[in-house]
Amino acid sequence: MTQPVTPMPPRAGIGLRAEHYVEFCESRPPVAFIEAHSENYFGRGGKPLHYLHRARQHYPLSLHGVGLSIGSVDPLNEPHLQRLGELIEALQPSLVSDHLCWSSVGGTYANDLLPLPYTEEALSHVVARVQRVQERLRRGILLENVSSYLEYAQSAIPEWEFLCEVSKRSGCGILLDVNNIFVSAHNHGFDALQYVQAMPRTAVQEIHLAGFTRNRVETGVDILIDTHSAPVADAVWSLYAAALEHFGPLPTLIEWDADLPALSTLVAEAAKADAMLEVQDACAA
Repeated sequence: MTQPVTPMPPRAGIGLRAEHYVEFCESRPPVAFIEAHSENYFGRGGKPLHYLHRARQHYPLSLHGVGLSIGSVDPLNEPHLQRLGELIEALQPSLVSDHLCWSSVGGTYANDLLPLPYTEEALSHVVARVQRVQERLRRGILLENVSSYLEYAQSAIPEWEFLCEVSKRSGCGILLDVNNIFVSAHNHGFDALQYVQAMPRTAVQEIHLAGFTRNRVETGVDILIDTHSAPVADAVWSLYAAALEHFGPLPTLIEWDADLPALSTLVAEAAKADAMLEVQDACAA
């Protein structure tokens, strides 16, 4: 049975992960919504889809993909779009998103979300592809800023301006990953707060929070890695608070994909975000 579209509340949710399927569906924890990685449910049946349908009966859903490769010069992957469209039709998610990156060349996919060169040529290319995807899916999508560990010498546009222009020219929304901003700002030396405050309030429709790890390279420099394997860092919570002051309350997801903790830990992280959202609500009242 197809679910009706449920508005996404400006509260905190968590990702639905296989390790928590049974406990989540039986306990129905007090989170505002769930997010699922689209490609994990492309099979037409089986345990993953069964539990996602069960959870969707009680929670609004955000579908979050990693395989669109919107910045690649490869042709758009038609089988991928076909299955994504079928999943959208069956589950009626409130939000559908992927990443502002590329991950394929010559039909071969890298197991990573690779940053783009921020040039006018890349901007025009991405905008055209986003428009085709939205026409194909018959709905708007969100694009998420990715964490990065290198920059292209050819880049001539600050990342935040590039993301804003993609949204403005294509009509897509923005999924703002605050942890990714913090990680990339540390790695490349730009101002994370400037990035947040450059984002147009009306374009940002969801926020991601996650944990990172710190690696020291041979030169003695610390590089932050977006591992989604730890609690949200205090500095990221502070940047999130600044984001809420700028945007107001927005749907906020706690991402945790590696070294997965107990479901109760994810729910507690979501509760922390909810407390901050409630404060922002009170300030706006």
